Amino acid sequence: MNSFLAETLAGRTAIALPYCQANGTHVQVLDEGVIRFEPRDPASRVLDLVISCGVHGNETAPVELVDRLISALLGGELRPRARVLFVFGNIEALRRGERFVEQDMNRQFCRVPDVGDGPEARRAAMLEMQLARFFAQGGGEPVPRLHYDLHTAIHGSLIEKFAIYPLPAPGRSFDAVEIERLGLAGVSAVLLQSAAAPTFSLFSSRYCNASAFTVELGRAMPFGQNQSVDLTRLAAYLRGLIEGELPKPVTRDAVAVYRVSRELIKRSDAFRLLIDGETDNFTPLPQGMPIAEDGDIRWVVDEENALIVFPNPDVSIGQRAGLIVVPATLP
Repeated sequence: MNSFLAETLAGRTAIALPYCQANGTHVQVLDEGVIRFEPRDPASRVLDLVISCGVHGNETAPVELVDRLISALLGGELRPRARVLFVFGNIEALRRGERFVEQDMNRQFCRVPDVGDGPEARRAAMLEMQLARFFAQGGGEPVPRLHYDLHTAIHGSLIEKFAIYPLPAPGRSFDAVEIERLGLAGVSAVLLQSAAAPTFSLFSSRYCNASAFTVELGRAMPFGQNQSVDLTRLAAYLRGLIEGELPKPVTRDAVAVYRVSRELIKRSDAFRLLIDGETDNFTPLPQGMPIAEDGDIRWVVDEENALIVFPNPDVSIGQRAGLIVVPATLP
């Protein structure tokens, strides 16, 4: 059998009956590019884990990593002691090697009942259903729920590997242990969101009560050209989770923490980013610097120690064209 990724891109994965491997692992393909693995006794599992990638079709390094993990499970090299759901997000965009087909898929989540009719919106709604069912059907005693949505950035970054922590639901707070645990995976910084954004990780955080992160892992490159992206620590971390190892961080402050101070929202076609759209993530912004304008609206950096993340003037109207972030601390 070809790899699960190759089968998916060839259009040969679809809903199938579950089966049991020789080592007792239960396997089921739930939809195109969606596959679940469970230990012999799912009620005895250590955690419930979702690993997603390919929500943007040109971000291939994590897709290749996830395919290797799936192959290791299918080949019996890995034996899960966690329930694990793998998701290849935007299949058609992956086939085309493009970021998306019609709309940015990572802005199509959390929209029910006002979900759109485009391919990305329909796919996002289906993936929400799969995640909700996966977390609801665990059975047995409650266990930690984790979701890592793996990405790469469209341009350079002064911090190569970082994560975005969605704004918690009312009554919940950011979890310092989960942030520090990411340091074991090679993640150097975490951004604390200050507003809800319609992303895959927000859905699992808000509606599935999971500890969820959008994880950025270097720069977007085509399939087969990711040699410069070192995912060794992330791969070891994910393999450990699959095998039931939920490590506790041994040190605090191994991961730098930033807070999103403001979002630069593109409100019209008059929007102008006053810095180069190819500026690296985490580039410092001098206080008092004009950074963007949109008609009568003008953004000036008034924060101390501010940095820019995700500058992109070419987003659709209503979407963010950049984040201004500042250093933060957790209790």
